[in-house]
Amino acid sequence: MLYSNIIVPVAFDHDRDTGQALEIARAICAEGGTITAMHVVEALPKYATEYLTETQIAQAHLDIEESLKDAVGRADDVQVLVVTGHSGRTILEQAEKKHADCIVIASHRPGLQDYFLGSTAARVVRHAQCAVHVIR
Repeated sequence: MLYSNIIVPVAFDHDRDTGQALEIARAICAEGGTITAMHVVEALPKYATEYLTETQIAQAHLDIEESLKDAVGRADDVQVLVVTGHSGRTILEQAEKKHADCIVIASHRPGLQDYFLGSTAARVVRHAQCAVHVIR
């Protein structure tokens, strides 16, 4: 089965293989389909952001977007999206908003508390309204 609208969440803070996730997304993407690489910036608490200007926040967002473009190799066939929120919840919200029919997500090597999947991947698998492909 091929998918027409795939979201690939990208985390910079773990040793996940973005290249492998994109390879899989390309392999299962229908001709003319869309692949969106998405990074979720965790929302900072108010006490941390009250000393930042809107310009600083906007610049940080642009810097993260550029890092995401670098992470996907500045590929022409991949759209990038940077959003703020809680990782698991925001991935699910964006999948619904963008009418995604598949999410390709990498899972870190789990500890005992999340033995089978990482916590974000586990939340996405449990609650997604579309297909989910998990990479280990």
